[in-house]
Amino acid sequence: MAMEGSAHEAEGAGPAAFGSPEPVADLNWKSDRARRFADGALDLWQEFLDRLAELPVTHGRSDEQVREAVALEVPEEPMGDEALLAYLREVVLEWSMYPGHPRFMAYISGSGTVPGAVADLLAAAVNMNLGAWRLAPSATEIELHVIRWFAEQFGLPEEAGGLFLSGGAMANFVCLKVARDQKAGWDVRNEGVSAGQPLAFYGSEELHVVSDRAADMLGMGGKAVRKIPVTQDFRMRVDALREAIRGDRARGVRPVAVIASAGTVATGAIDPLEEIAEVCKQEGLWFHVDAAYGGPAILADDLRPLFRGIERADSVAFDPHKWLYTPHSGGCAIVRDAVRLFESFAVAPSYVYTDRQRALSGVDLGVMGPQFSRGFQALKVWVSLLAHGRRAYGQRISHDAALARYMGDRVDARPDMELAVPVSLSICCFRYRPPDLEKGVDAEAYLNRLNERLMMEVQLDGRSYCSNAILNGHFYLRACIVNFRTEAEDVDALLDVAAELGARLHGEMRSEGTGEQPA
Repeated sequence: MAMEGSAHEAEGAGPAAFGSPEPVADLNWKSDRARRFADGALDLWQEFLDRLAELPVTHGRSDEQVREAVALEVPEEPMGDEALLAYLREVVLEWSMYPGHPRFMAYISGSGTVPGAVADLLAAAVNMNLGAWRLAPSATEIELHVIRWFAEQFGLPEEAGGLFLSGGAMANFVCLKVARDQKAGWDVRNEGVSAGQPLAFYGSEELHVVSDRAADMLGMGGKAVRKIPVTQDFRMRVDALREAIRGDRARGVRPVAVIASAGTVATGAIDPLEEIAEVCKQEGLWFHVDAAYGGPAILADDLRPLFRGIERADSVAFDPHKWLYTPHSGGCAIVRDAVRLFESFAVAPSYVYTDRQRALSGVDLGVMGPQFSRGFQALKVWVSLLAHGRRAYGQRISHDAALARYMGDRVDARPDMELAVPVSLSICCFRYRPPDLEKGVDAEAYLNRLNERLMMEVQLDGRSYCSNAILNGHFYLRACIVNFRTEAEDVDALLDVAAELGARLHGEMRSEGTGEQPA
C-alpha cells in the first residue's frame, strides 16, 4: 500500500519533488549578448580590412614574444566581453601575419573571400554535423551539389562525386586510398597490404610530399611512390614512366596508380595529362590528378586548355582555399564514380540506425570518407561562388596568371635579377644576382648562399613576403599569386624589396669574406 500511495502522491508532482538539477545557463548566451559581441568582432573585421594594405605582411616577432602575448592562462571566472574583444584585437592586429595581404606571394594560400568568412560564421552558428544526412540535410545537399558542379567543370561524368576535406593532403589521401582498394587485386581493406604483392604509385620528381605521406598512411611505405624524372620544364617524362612501370612488373611489384600534377608547388608545371591518361588506360592503372593548386584554373578561359586530359582522370584532388581564395580550410576529393568512395570507406556501426524510407533521408557523407563528424566546409565555397559568379572567378584567376607573367618580364628586364624558368600558371621563380658577379661554379654556390639569406630577410622585413624553390640544385625566390588583392604595383614592390635587401646582403657578405669574387 505504501508503494501505491507513493506512486499516487508522485503523480502530478513537479520536477522539484524529484530533486531535479537547477538550470546552468552560463554558456547559453542570449541573442542580444551574442549580437553585441558579434558587432564588436565585426567592427574589428572592418578595421582589419581597412588597414590591411598598410599593415606589414608579418610583424617578425619571436615565438617567445608571441607566446607571452597571446597564450593566456585560462581564467577561473569569465573574461568580460569588452576585455575579450580587446584581446582579440591584439591577436588580429598586433600578433598575426596576413596571407590576404596584397604583397603576400609566398605559399599557395588564398586570401580568404569576404562572403566566405560570413558563411563560415553561419555554418559554425548552426553547427550541423555532415556525418549523417538527418543531422545536416541542407548542408549535405549543398556539399553534394557543389561537388557535382566542380566535377562538371573538370569534364567528369554525371556519376562522379566526392566530398569536402581539410585540404589537399586529405583529398589526395582519400583518392589514393580508393585507387589502392580498386587496383590492389585483393580485398586489401580487410586483409591488409601484406596479403599480396608490393604496390606502387608513380609521380614526378616534383610531386608534392602529401603523396608520400598518403602511401605511408596506406601501409605501402613512402618508397612505394616511384619518382619519375622530369623534362627541362619540370613535367613528368612519359617515357620514363613507362619504363618504371615495366621494371616494377618484372620485379613482382604491382603498379596501382599514376599521380599527375596539375600545377606543381615549386613552378606550377602541369604534367602531360593526356599522355599519362593513355598510359594508365593501356596499363590498367588508376589515373589520379593532384590539382590542389592548379585545379581552379579550369574556370579561366585562357588557362583551361592547359588541363586537357584531366577529364579522363579517375580522381581529382584540389583545394578551394588555394586558387578559389576561400577561407581555410577546404579541399575536395572527386572520384569519377562516386560508388568507389562507398566501397573504400563504408562501415555500419550498430549505434547508427535510420529507417530511410520513413526518414526520407539522403546520403550520409560520413561513410564516403574517413571522417564521421564533419563541419559544413562547403558553405563558404558555395556562398563565395554565388556572391561572385563563375565569370568573375575566371577573370581573376586569369589576372593572377597575367601578373605572374608580368613579374617574369620585369625580372628579365632587370640587371640584378635572373628568371629561373618560364612562368607557369601564377608562379614566378627568380633570384637576386649582383650585377658585378661573374658566372662560374663558385658563383653558383655563392648565389645559393646569398638568396637563402635574402629570402629570410624579405620575410622578416615584412613589406613583402615570398618563399623559395630548389630547382636543379639552385636556390630561387618564389612568388605565387593566388590573391585577389595583389596588383602590378605589389609585384614591383616585391622585386624592389628583394633588390634592396639583396644589395645590402651582398655588401655584408663581401665584407665578411663570405662573398669573395669567384676566380
